[in-house]
Amino acid sequence: MFQKSSGEIINLNSFHLAGIVPVAGQPLDFQFPWHDCMIPIAANFLAIERSILECATAGCETIWIVCPEDMQPLLKHRLGEAVQDPVWISRKQDLYPSESRKQIPIYYVGLHPRDQNRRDSFPWSILYGAKVARKVCLGLSQWVVPNKYYVSFPYAVYPSQHLRKYRKQISNIGNFFLLTDKGDSILDGYFIGFAFEASEVGKLIQYFWHKQTGKYDPTQSVSERRHGKYFTKLLPDELRYSGRFFNVKDIFSQLDPEKPTLKVEMEWYYDISSWDNLCVYLSSEERKKMLRPKLPFFKHKTWNKIGEDDGQE
Repeated sequence: MFQKSSGEIINLNSFHLAGIVPVAGQPLDFQFPWHDCMIPIAANFLAIERSILECATAGCETIWIVCPEDMQPLLKHRLGEAVQDPVWISRKQDLYPSESRKQIPIYYVGLHPRDQNRRDSFPWSILYGAKVARKVCLGLSQWVVPNKYYVSFPYAVYPSQHLRKYRKQISNIGNFFLLTDKGDSILDGYFIGFAFEASEVGKLIQYFWHKQTGKYDPTQSVSERRHGKYFTKLLPDELRYSGRFFNVKDIFSQLDPEKPTLKVEMEWYYDISSWDNLCVYLSSEERKKMLRPKLPFFKHKTWNKIGEDDGQE
């Protein structure tokens, strides 16, 4: 048990770390017929698969992919609905190693229709995924509500397998930031993993709503408003719904700096959020180290309906 200064008691023995993979956002410059998160980073190894493995390595007990609904069938076909926990997949000393494996469920979350073309950015995908994860888990039991969220982006490549030795520290109170080989984090605008407490979500959502623009000009004087209170002056198209273009640092810079913070620097880091950056990564020596794992982390596991035996396709 741990009691925070606010009086809230956290049971670290039942700590729920939920992974979030923000996919829904403004399109990048690849212009492929499939989603940008499915760009290959190695033979038979996609960027989103690396992100899911990063969440699993960090100790996440559930993984929530926030993605457009029209891309969900393709992602499910490739990824399935579960991934193996790296700590439990190869316990060779167990009598029955296959029975010791721990499967981490993967959930697919589509943005609400009212958010499309208005708030569909990576920071909102993270916050919306956190909201949905809490709502779904709370519907099951208050004891499985996420205590903390770990975020992994498909738009960067780095040796996240080293996170395994930090699992206990990540599944604990406080913030967690991965750093690039130059010491930068998501607070500097880089696509690199981080974790934040669930108690921060409400504050961040309020800040997002306060910071974004809508359809109408909020500076319109009271005398010009209809009935003195209804806005009527439209903003120019390029200024409407600015939340679509927020960077993660624009919102998550509001994380409480007084909370305990752990930072871990990666040996190397490559941003692959553009075609030119992807070419730089593919021509590097480090890309030879980023191979699809030999262990069967992805076996296209699908969950059957309640009351039916689980099976695999």
